Amino acid sequence: MEQSKIDRINFLARKSRESGLTEAEKKEQQKLRAEYVAAFRKNLVNTLESTIVERPDGTRLPLVENNKLNKKLK
Repeated sequence: MEQSKIDRINFLARKSRESGLTEAEKKEQQKLRAEYVAAFRKNLVNTLESTIVERPDGTRLPLVENNKLNKKLK
């Protein structure tokens, strides 16, 4: 997400606390927050997909495969 949009989210949050927002600003804030959350989730998924787990026996598995293996072992 662009820094300018994050700055706008922060500005709207400050304004909301200090003097309130117009209906148009509330809608803009909701839209920007939804976009921020979507970007955050996408980044988190990418991070988890690229995470490698090293098991005690020295084997290294991607986190996704490690979770599948753990479910089979239970």
